[in-house]
Formats: sequence, structure tokens, C-alpha cells
Amino acid sequence: MVPGSFNQELLAWAREALDYGVRHGHPPNVEPGRFSAEALRSGAVFVTLEKNGHLRGCIGHLEATQSLVDDIAGNAVAAALHDPRFPPVTEDELAQIELSLSVLTPPEPMIINDEDDLVRQLRPGIDGLILEKGSRRATFLPSVWEDLPDPRSFIRQLKLKAGWSPDYWSDSIMCSRYQTVHIQ
Repeated sequence: MVPGSFNQELLAWAREALDYGVRHGHPPNVEPGRFSAEALRSGAVFVTLEKNGHLRGCIGHLEATQSLVDDIAGNAVAAALHDPRFPPVTEDELAQIELSLSVLTPPEPMIINDEDDLVRQLRPGIDGLILEKGSRRATFLPSVWEDLPDPRSFIRQLKLKAGWSPDYWSDSIMCSRYQTVHIQ
């Protein structure tokens, strides 16, 4: 496959799934014969929607449980219709929606001694981070480093997202990192 054509294949499918989903209320069926073998491999993807440069929806999976094209279709529609932070995207908005994909590497558990050790190990602009303890789990994609370039602030905001106070720490918090291939 020509370099870049794979990314275009995924983006075109995401756009098709988004448009179909907003019009029909569910993702389109995946017809495997339409896609490259690479697009049919197992993968985890976050789909991010923006309108006029502002977030309009973002939904994804942290672990691969289905093909990339299935994950893209489901997450594109979920980001448009089911992100609880936003009202559903309307048909009238579709032409104004820009979308991007973040294809995740498998999460890697981190061995850390404390929060300071986590701060030292994180690679700003490279690592996405998952924090989890009990039933609480939250992640920031690597793209969030653009808004939160300081590792300590990045972690504090992620703790807030998980429902903890920014100063909360427990030795039983599990930390994992991953990277993404960003496609837009």
C-alpha cells in the first residue's frame, strides 16, 4: 500500500461512518471486502470531532477488541451521538465537523514508586496515560500535552477526570502508558 493511503482509507471510512451514524442513529455495517488487510487488523482507536476548532466529541477504546474499521465506525458514531459532554451532532452540523483518529499502541503497565516517579517517567508529547484504581479509570491521549505541557499538571487534571482530588495519591493506583498514531 502506498504510504499515506492507509491513513486516508481510515479517515474516509470514519467520515462515512460519522455521516451514516448521524443520519441513521447507528454505525454502518462493515463490509470486509472493501478494506485492506491492515484496516481489518485488531486495533483500538479514539475518534475526535471538532467544530470551529473546539472539541465536539471524543470516544474511543483503550484496548483492541475488534478490527480497526469496526472500532472506527462505532467510535465515530458514539462521539457524535453519545458523548455525554455534548448534545448529539445534527445533520446540519456534519459539513462543519472535522475529525481525527488516534490509533493506540497496546497500554504498557508502568512500575512506579510514587507520584514523583510517575512525573519523572512520563514523556510529554509522546505518552498517553491511564490511571485506574477500583472502578475509576481515566485517560488522556498524548494530544492533551498540547494543552497541559507540564507533567505534574497533566497528572493532576487526569486525577480530576477520574473523580479524585488533584492532590490524591494512593500506592494502589495503577498507571499505564501508550502512544498513538494521529491521523487527520
